[in-house]
Amino acid sequence: MPGASPALTATPPEAPRAKKVPEKLVIHGDERIDDYLWLNERGDPDVHAYLEAENAYTERRMSHTKDLQQTLFAEMKGRIKQDDTSAPVRIDDYFYYRRYRTGKEYPIYCRKRGSLEADEEILLDVNALAAGREFFNVRGFTVSPDHRMAAFAVDARGRRVFTLHFKELRSGNMLEDTIAGVTGNQEWANDNRTLFYTALDPDTLRWDKVYRRTLGEKASHLVYAEGDDTFSVDVSKSKSERYLFINAESTVSTEYRYLPTDEPRAGLKLFEGRVRDHEYHVEDGGDRFYIYTNWQAQNFRVMQTAPDRTARKDWNEVVPHREDVLIEGMEVFARYLVLEETREGLAAIRVIDRQTDKSHHVAFDEETFTAYTEDNYEYDSGSLRYGYESLTTPESVYDYEMASSEQRLVKRQEIPGGFDPARYRAERIFTRSRDGVRVPISLVYRKGMQRDGENPLLQYA
Repeated sequence: MPGASPALTATPPEAPRAKKVPEKLVIHGDERIDDYLWLNERGDPDVHAYLEAENAYTERRMSHTKDLQQTLFAEMKGRIKQDDTSAPVRIDDYFYYRRYRTGKEYPIYCRKRGSLEADEEILLDVNALAAGREFFNVRGFTVSPDHRMAAFAVDARGRRVFTLHFKELRSGNMLEDTIAGVTGNQEWANDNRTLFYTALDPDTLRWDKVYRRTLGEKASHLVYAEGDDTFSVDVSKSKSERYLFINAESTVSTEYRYLPTDEPRAGLKLFEGRVRDHEYHVEDGGDRFYIYTNWQAQNFRVMQTAPDRTARKDWNEVVPHREDVLIEGMEVFARYLVLEETREGLAAIRVIDRQTDKSHHVAFDEETFTAYTEDNYEYDSGSLRYGYESLTTPESVYDYEMASSEQRLVKRQEIPGGFDPARYRAERIFTRSRDGVRVPISLVYRKGMQRDGENPLLQYA
């Protein structure tokens, strides 16, 4: 065949075949044979040899596309702004952000004190830590309440098993304390010395335990262990910084425990016991807890209860269940309650004044988009940080004044390569499925396109 690639005309290499090692598995009286269970043994030299053979085979079969691969990679890389900075987040008197430098793979964690015009303080340059390594990942960079100490988790192997490290931010010194086998999910207590963190099962990677470590102590103390392997746990802190929450969660059930962050050695209190098919999520509202829950509410509703009466029988309704609106998230501020909602497949953000019970929705200009709250750390703030993007608008970050409804664009992701949103149109239409359900459809196309049924379509669902 004239002009054909040698890789296509030559006899193709033979694909490697994994050996069969029958292993009988019996679960609940059901017996099955797994011929390939041996591939689960990561340390077995035969497993490594087989994977290397698979990689070599793929390399040979795809060798004729190397130039195309490089072309596609360069085009995709050209659409990513390499010299970039995240939207700064204010916490107390500091502005925290991450930035990236051209040619570097990893983030640099930074802050400025007082204003964005102040001198930059580099807290952690992950590029320096990762020097000489094939893989490096930092997760959960978390600063203590007094802004003097940072905890962060490192995975240098790619197994998602992390090791905790501690850094004094004023001196720049790393502490000798390290904690292996963690997830990168951690929170500081208000004493600035005690850290609560989640550990995992090294075989299944399930987040199954929460520990407490006080700096200067050699050992960690087990705070909670989840014995049900269908549940995983995580630790979080309320925006008010008054409570630390431990959430045990499965596909269809949640269970919260909590303790005061001013008393890190206090015992955990159960908020409401787990019940199958009951999902709930808790936030502190100062004189009450807020809960959004699917208890007798398929699309969720919002409840409240006194801090000393957390059992479900004592909950009172704040926002009722609605058949046409799904509640997907909740933010609680000193004066405002903010709900992330979905109606007919479209995102909405609802702001409720806790003093007057009056509410309004954040206004968006486009027909089809997604919007979500993010990076709201200050309980007393009247400003809501939210993210926004659409089929024609790149990822954007806004600050929204909840009292006046004024909003300010903080950052919009720059797309190199000449992308101009004004050249495109996005719209939202509806159709009926075979069973009569009204289904939303989002369309995006270049302006001026002739809608004559002859245009090719990329469909995603």
